[in-house]
Amino acid sequence: MKKRNYKFLVSILLIALLGGGFAMFGSWWVIAIAAFLVTSLIAQRPSRSFWSGFIGIFLLWSILAWSMDFANDQILSQKVAHLLPLGGSSIALILVTAVVGALIGGLAALSGAYLRLLLSAKAK
Repeated sequence: MKKRNYKFLVSILLIALLGGGFAMFGSWWVIAIAAFLVTSLIAQRPSRSFWSGFIGIFLLWSILAWSMDFANDQILSQKVAHLLPLGGSSIALILVTAVVGALIGGLAALSGAYLRLLLSAKAK
């Protein structure tokens, strides 16, 4: 496996772990800080940074949403899914939630990668 693939996998894991850790003590938006920090410290192409943030937060939020949904026997998620045009599907609600979080994580990670590029260009 190539070195850049290791960086990609490490970025995904770090974003998911830091995002989950930060979310225990902060609000929902701290996942963006975790993605921003990880990709500003680990050098990758901006496209790979976006996907590492996207995948890391997608995995984190889908696992968290599924575990909360499982804990209350899908009562709340089915009611919310009826309010939205999801046909009462709790799985669709979990996927929509995970995609929204993943977009936030991906864009924050992209911002971190561009900050790293900007600072490295100014240093030269």
